[in-house]
Order: sequence, then structure tokens, then C-alpha cells
Amino acid sequence: MDSDRRPVRQAAPQNVRVAGALVALQGAVGAAFGAVFGARALAASGPAVGYGLAEAAFFLLIGAAVAAVGAALVRGHRGVRTPAIVVQLLLLPVVYSLIGPSRQLVWGIVTGLVVILTFLLLISDQSRRWSMGDDYPDE
Repeated sequence: MDSDRRPVRQAAPQNVRVAGALVALQGAVGAAFGAVFGARALAASGPAVGYGLAEAAFFLLIGAAVAAVGAALVRGHRGVRTPAIVVQLLLLPVVYSLIGPSRQLVWGIVTGLVVILTFLLLISDQSRRWSMGDDYPDE
């Protein structure tokens, strides 16, 4: 065996790349909310500024992490499929909150559709086989 040969890394299936793009979008939206929270906190006065900046930093950090998970999925890193699935499960209460208590029906439905679509793409049989290293050709 030639020492210069490296294992061929197959690209992620199309459904994984689409799911990765959706997860990256979710992270970008989270980071954007963090930026808005930060701007609102800076415009406030009093002791609420510190709490607002902390909340903004939290959303920026989590948003950046989720966006990184999505980007890694798009690039074909198998190990980030599970964190992406966990993110979708954690977003379900957000969907409920938008539809129920917040009465933001349109945003809740749109968010719910994106979360459910992403979740289904991530748990499909093709995604599972790919994540386990079973790179079968599309059938």
C-alpha cells in the first residue's frame, strides 16, 4: 500500500447538506437576535444594561455555535449530526411558545416547518447511514 494514499472522503448526501444549511441559518438567526438584544441593551439605562448585554452575549455565542455546526454538516463532518438533531429538539419549545403564549401564529408555523423539515432530513435513513460511515450510493 502506498503511504501517500489517504482514505477518500465522500461528500455528504444532499439531504445532509440541505439540513446543514438550515441549521446554519438557524444559528445566524440566533446571532442576529443577539445583536438586536445587544443594541437594545446599550440603548437602555440603569442596571438592566448588564443583564441585556449578558443575554445578547448568550444568544451570540449559541448562535455562532449552531451556525458552526451547520457549516460543518455542509462540509461533510459526520460528528456534528447529533448536535444538530439536539438543536432541533431544543427548538420545539420555541415553536410552541410562538404559536401558543406569544400568539405569533405565522412565525410559529414557519419556524415549526423549518425545524420539522430539518429534523426529518437529519434522521433519514440516508443521513444515519452516512453518519455511521456507510457511504452507500443513492438508491
